Amino acid sequence: MKFTLSWLKEHLDTQASLAEIAEALTDLGLEVEGVTDPASKLGTFTIAKVLHAEQHPDADRLRVCRVLTDEGEKQIVCGAPNARAGITVVLAKPGDYVPGLDVTLGVGKIRGIESHGMMASERELELSDEHDGIIELPSGEVGDKFVDWLAANRPEAIDPVIEIKITPNRPDALGVHGIARDLAARGLGVLKPVQEATVPGTFASPINVTIAAEVAQKAPFFSGRLIRGVKNGPSPEWLQKRLVSIGLRPINALVDVTNFFTFDLNRPLHVFDADKIRGNLTVRPSTEGEELLALDGKTYAFPPGTMIIADEAGPESIAGIMGGEHSGCSEETVNVFLESAYWDPIAIATAGRALKINSDARYRFERGVDPAFTRPGLELATRMILDLCGGEPSEVVTAGAVPDTTRSYRLDPARVSSLVGMDIPEAEQRATLTALGFRLDGDQAFVPGWRPDVQGSADLVEEVARIASLTKLQGQPLPRTQAGVPQPVLTPLQRREQAARRMAASLGYNECVTYSFIDQKAAALFGGGSEAVRIENPISSEMTHMRPDLLPGLLSAAARNQARGFADLALFECGPVFNGGEPGEQDLYLSGLLVGSNAPRDPYGSRRKVDIYDAKADAEAILQTIGAPARAQINRKLDEWWHPGRAGNIALGPNTLATFGEIHPRVLRHFGIKGAAVGFTVRIAAVPLPKVKTPSRPALVLSDLPAVERDFAFVVDAQIEALTLVNAAAGADKALIERVTVFDQFTGLEGGKKSIAITARLQPREKTLTDAEIEAVSAKIVEKVSKATGGVLRS
Repeated sequence: MKFTLSWLKEHLDTQASLAEIAEALTDLGLEVEGVTDPASKLGTFTIAKVLHAEQHPDADRLRVCRVLTDEGEKQIVCGAPNARAGITVVLAKPGDYVPGLDVTLGVGKIRGIESHGMMASERELELSDEHDGIIELPSGEVGDKFVDWLAANRPEAIDPVIEIKITPNRPDALGVHGIARDLAARGLGVLKPVQEATVPGTFASPINVTIAAEVAQKAPFFSGRLIRGVKNGPSPEWLQKRLVSIGLRPINALVDVTNFFTFDLNRPLHVFDADKIRGNLTVRPSTEGEELLALDGKTYAFPPGTMIIADEAGPESIAGIMGGEHSGCSEETVNVFLESAYWDPIAIATAGRALKINSDARYRFERGVDPAFTRPGLELATRMILDLCGGEPSEVVTAGAVPDTTRSYRLDPARVSSLVGMDIPEAEQRATLTALGFRLDGDQAFVPGWRPDVQGSADLVEEVARIASLTKLQGQPLPRTQAGVPQPVLTPLQRREQAARRMAASLGYNECVTYSFIDQKAAALFGGGSEAVRIENPISSEMTHMRPDLLPGLLSAAARNQARGFADLALFECGPVFNGGEPGEQDLYLSGLLVGSNAPRDPYGSRRKVDIYDAKADAEAILQTIGAPARAQINRKLDEWWHPGRAGNIALGPNTLATFGEIHPRVLRHFGIKGAAVGFTVRIAAVPLPKVKTPSRPALVLSDLPAVERDFAFVVDAQIEALTLVNAAAGADKALIERVTVFDQFTGLEGGKKSIAITARLQPREKTLTDAEIEAVSAKIVEKVSKATGGVLRS
């Protein structure tokens, strides 16, 4: 919505500055998107007088002028044909910025003669396109500011243009009068009342209007009248300038009047050339095959049921949206039918979207105009047409009735404090609502017809707070609900999720946030894609199903990064996955993906390809962070998207805590991943909670006794996993054995056997271990390992 400052002042008696008005508008909820102030670019230019002008000795089209300025006489070389002695001009001095040329002047030398500035034309100052000569002023004193002269003699040339952003709930601000009403309520001036006019008709209108029963709910009220004998032509200069200032093109007086009322009072109108109408007008739904060449030069085929205004020959206008070219008014128009109607907002929005037409009328009708102003708007427009074009008006013809929008809500002054935290006296609240057009009767506030957005008592509070300015709201800390240390608000699962995210980031992974929906083929690769998780109204063909795993999103992100030259990737995501469409059929996972190498190239050979053990180590680190038991089993009951021989599950019996390993090559080919990729998935919710819940960590237990380490090498079958051996050794004496680690593995022994070497660290707590006690524990370790794996000590 655009308007000029002078246009605003036709509705608001104010002395407020442009900056104060712009700041108040944004504070009132009418956000200022831009202010174009021509005067701001002209502040440095002054008025001067040419004392003498003579031909340049080396150029036929240049003249050397002596110019009287506020700094004395200056020599200026000028090429304008009207540069001569005795004229009053606009001077740009060295150092001034000339907007039309986009240059900052300096002292120049033109054909060997110095020039101290320039005398400007209108185009150089962006006042108009005139550039045939320099500006000649009919008045003005040397040294006066040119912008002050414009303000006194040509104020429209420096009239600021304000553009505001209108939210859908404020249709009243789509007219300059509505904007002025808000500013007046804020206290920035006095609102001027809208003029009233009643134009009596001198004859019966030969064109009548009816509303078909099928659209009676969509077209509650229609009014119009014939004006005969008009003389259409260019509109007066003031009206043309008003429309041009907001970016509209003047067409002719009749059309310009309707555009003026659209922006001035938020009253869209339409004019028909009455001589081109056949019979009477009917508001009705369109039928199959009907179409209309509209005023925008496009032909629109109507879907059946579109609300149109038609005569006996067919459609003449798209109701509330755009008129037809056939009955449009031109300079040859002599008799005009003026329409002012009220249309249902939803009906206009539906038709506009179906036809893909954006017009000023549609923009206002679909947000809601004042139905009570339908007939007064017709009268005011009739008066302006008679003043500009002459003519003789008929009696007004109407169809339907103005819908009754009367409603009221109770004004509770105390609710302002409870809802927005502002203490505003009741008298001020009532004065605010009255200034906004509400009628107060006791504690009931009756809503004006131009505010369809006010639908409850809370909206009254919003209006009061908006006018008072929410910038005055002082922040206050909320009171404590109870004394002492507050109880934790995060659930154990939420705390685990936070800890898992932090740990993944500390391991060097970059967090991704991907969509929860993926395409059906990708979902099927990860055990999903069923009808139960299909999106009923997907936003794209690639987002049709809820994701069964986090890896599809990470693989897609990795493919995009590889395509852009990033070969080494460490990505993770934490979020929900879905195994069904019902509440509760979802789990919280954290997945990581490694692609490429583990480090950049260096002279020490530390760079290598990421492998399964990188993923396993990271998964174990995250499990440890969220409190998973240190001892778990590895099994190979894998999902089909993992490489069958290079992946495993970390589990507690049947409860799978995490999965790690290489991604299946078939899956990598689907996503376009180059090379191998390893990853892991931690099922955060599957990790059992501790049996004893304490708000703090247990005390650190240290021993001052020396630890003892013993090495063992066992020969086992090739299929025996190292973890099975480690768990068996650690269980030989849970109190004394602190940890067991693998330090060597050798394969290719006779009979397909392999050797696994471990170190067992024994940490006494009460006394130093004797050789006999160490030997006894060593024997238990050999026994436990032999029983669990069938292995024997390597000789």
